[in-house]
Amino acid sequence: MAEYPDNLLYTKDHEWVRVDGTLVTIGITYFAQSELGDIVYIELPKVGERLAQNDSFGSVESVKAVSEIFMPISGTIEKVNDSLNDAPDHVNNDPYAQGWMITVKIETPSELHALMSATEYEDFLSENRN
Repeated sequence: MAEYPDNLLYTKDHEWVRVDGTLVTIGITYFAQSELGDIVYIELPKVGERLAQNDSFGSVESVKAVSEIFMPISGTIEKVNDSLNDAPDHVNNDPYAQGWMITVKIETPSELHALMSATEYEDFLSENRN
């Protein structure tokens, strides 16, 4: 598994975004889950909720800390990964497939331009590890 797949976009808050037409699927990156440690609980929004870019859409609780998760783009929640209620460890084991969190209908497609490619995200991580 690639730590940062090329077909995704990334945020400085360590969320990933998979674009599929007018929908995007969002989760947290391999880096984020590795920093958090074992994830024990995830709080996600309700379907139909409208959130703006940079709004908190939930939280991830691990054995180390509780961290908020932020909206990479504005939109309306279309789907929530309810399987994470019973198996939050999917985010640790498979952050880009089973560990997806929400699917959002894009409201402002131009907001995607502010996100980073995999290469840009890896560069961002390298610059901020010091």
